[in-house]
Amino acid sequence: MINSDGAWELPHEFRAIQETARRFMREQVVPAEEPLPHDATKLPDEQLKPLQRKARELGLWQVESPSEWGGAGLNLLGQAIVAEEASQCKMGAYIPACHAFGWDPPNAIFLGRKDQIQKYAVPTLDSGEKTFVAISEASGGSDPGRAIQTRAEKKGDRYILNGSKIWISGVGESKWGLVFARTGPSKGRDGITAFIVEKASKGFEYKPIPVIRSYSPYEINFIDCEVPEENRLGNDGEGFKLAETWLVHARIPYAAAVIGIAQAALGLAIDWAKDRQAFGSPLADKQAIQWMIADSEIELRASRLLVYQAAWRGDLGQDIKVDASIAKVYATETAGRVVDRCIQMFGGLGVAKEMPLERWYRELRIKRIGEGPSEVHRMVVARNLLGGQRKRA
Repeated sequence: MINSDGAWELPHEFRAIQETARRFMREQVVPAEEPLPHDATKLPDEQLKPLQRKARELGLWQVESPSEWGGAGLNLLGQAIVAEEASQCKMGAYIPACHAFGWDPPNAIFLGRKDQIQKYAVPTLDSGEKTFVAISEASGGSDPGRAIQTRAEKKGDRYILNGSKIWISGVGESKWGLVFARTGPSKGRDGITAFIVEKASKGFEYKPIPVIRSYSPYEINFIDCEVPEENRLGNDGEGFKLAETWLVHARIPYAAAVIGIAQAALGLAIDWAKDRQAFGSPLADKQAIQWMIADSEIELRASRLLVYQAAWRGDLGQDIKVDASIAKVYATETAGRVVDRCIQMFGGLGVAKEMPLERWYRELRIKRIGEGPSEVHRMVVARNLLGGQRKRA
């Protein structure tokens, strides 16, 4: 909206959400996580439960889920605003406000039958527990429409799953998740079906994959894993259609969250530059430092506006596949550069574990791969332009 000075600004209701989330993080979450180990991934229950109750009271509980089922029901712009604020803590890169806002179940579940939503989504919305989405496979996580080889064979009133998934987040903490498997003869997207699979199912095996961050993804192996037909989500062969819109929209809060981390890092660096003396004057007086700070702020503002634009178009019901890819690439790559500059400004202290910067540096490196690597999103943008479908910004 345009304010009285003729400048663009967020509408009042979104600024109120932003301020509420910001205050909650600074006054409640950040102090609670301060004494935890450097690479901690969750607050202890005695701290977490009161924070979750507070988040419910503030209307910040399960922000991406429909209000009719118990979520906050925020639109994409609202989700982006909360994601940016919620990520500004030590554990912000992969643990949304240390679980304090709850883990939204994958929104594709809300395209299922009411009995499926009642059985699986509603208890998860209430508890705030994690779920998982198993799409990626070793054969190619960035091209799931053709790469999925896990099969689900129909036998009577059940499907028998065989195959494996890799790089799946949250499996160890979850009770159930969505699994995408091939059910038809097609080798393309129209042969994929979605299933609700309980982790306790016989033939469901999983193990963590150690990576550069402490929050490990998992490998899942399905060995004659039986799934009731009633747990099929949607129609046979239409699983990818269920996932596609959700996957595109998920890139908006994903991109917003990395902007929040980088903004927090820049805030630390600015404070440091003002206080740190070097060669007889504050670091802030050095042109090299000033330019790193200026470049970081410029790029973060550009990233934020790209995210807001994609969210706005999505909320209008427009196709945002290209917009989301642009926002995701620019935000994740910008965030990595900003944190790298901030470490440089801090010098040796920047890589010390008494600061969150080195942790953020490791975790943001993964963000350029997660939700589709930068190269794949560049392909999306290029194909749109070269295919003659270019849309005006």
